[in-house]
Amino acid sequence: MKRLRSKEGSVEFQLEAWEGSMLAAVLGRYPCLPPAHQPLSKGGQVPDGAANQLLLEEALAEQRGENKQQLDRLLADPKRFRESKGGWRLSLARGDMEWLLQVLNDVRIGSWARLGSPEDLDNVRGEATGPDVGAMELAGYFQMSFLSGLDSPRPARPAG
Repeated sequence: MKRLRSKEGSVEFQLEAWEGSMLAAVLGRYPCLPPAHQPLSKGGQVPDGAANQLLLEEALAEQRGENKQQLDRLLADPKRFRESKGGWRLSLARGDMEWLLQVLNDVRIGSWARLGSPEDLDNVRGEATGPDVGAMELAGYFQMSFLSGLDSPRPARPAG
């Protein structure tokens, strides 16, 4: 994956054919993080904790629903995510980049949580856990690729 160009407030990436397919597959797993993964308080010393935890879970479910709709629109918009010669093009507004990184983080952490939050992935590899391990590792790959692309200098424009 490489950054092609940036305009005021937007950035465009070129993805290899496999990267475009894998990005769509990883994003298709969203939302992945279980609602109960984010407790209101780790200590449990919150007044009316059960009711407030329910409110938190409802708010998170609503936010995830909105994110899923936005994600579906992104993947269906040929101006933003489209097949091109030799791969895929992804065009994002700068604000969408942060949002996409958060969605990828949900998939990465959600896949890790589904695996039982292991400290060592070598102990969980196998046929039954393969999809979660793969999604977790690919989500991390895309997070790092997007961040690296944002940090890299802009490609030089051809003379003439």
